[in-house]
Amino acid sequence: MIEDQYRARHPRLVKAAAAIERQLREYLEGTPHIDRVSARAKSIDRFVVKANKNDENGFAKYSDPLSQIQDQVGARIVGFYLSDIEAISTVVKRYYRPIETKSLVPDTEWSFGYFGKHFILLMPTGLVDNRDEEPTPEFFELQIKTLFQHAWSEAEHDVGYKPGTNPLTSDEQRQLAFTAAQAWGADRIFEELSKR
Repeated sequence: MIEDQYRARHPRLVKAAAAIERQLREYLEGTPHIDRVSARAKSIDRFVVKANKNDENGFAKYSDPLSQIQDQVGARIVGFYLSDIEAISTVVKRYYRPIETKSLVPDTEWSFGYFGKHFILLMPTGLVDNRDEEPTPEFFELQIKTLFQHAWSEAEHDVGYKPGTNPLTSDEQRQLAFTAAQAWGADRIFEELSKR
């Protein structure tokens, strides 16, 4: 049922993602150190998996996945250096209305893992015609990362979350944390060098 509903909505999400990507490129034109701007509609398979997730108590995490899952359309901006993240965020906040903003960092200073800035933004009005039976969601997700944050998270997601594989051992998890520490350090070194 949920798969059929999302499948019906998906072509509109693809159009919305393309329109958001064009809009972001336009707004960021002239902003230095942008490596890439991209947007995508969440795949049908990934949406169905997320929609059927349970919380820590074993209950359904989403009572209405079509309105509650906020990354049906997701965008990403990758900048060169740490200081570019704030410069890009300033441009984003000038043109979009943030509903939620998170700077994601590991739980303690002794931990290394995922770093990035995430926004949940209101879908711009008039971007996609919503008169059809399947309107686009009210929100979209935007991630802003450095080159090293992006590279690490893409590789870690592929290695750490591949469906059908065995969970990583403690030693393998330490290896991932080690690479995260190296990416964290590389970001700081390049930030310092860029300011000289």
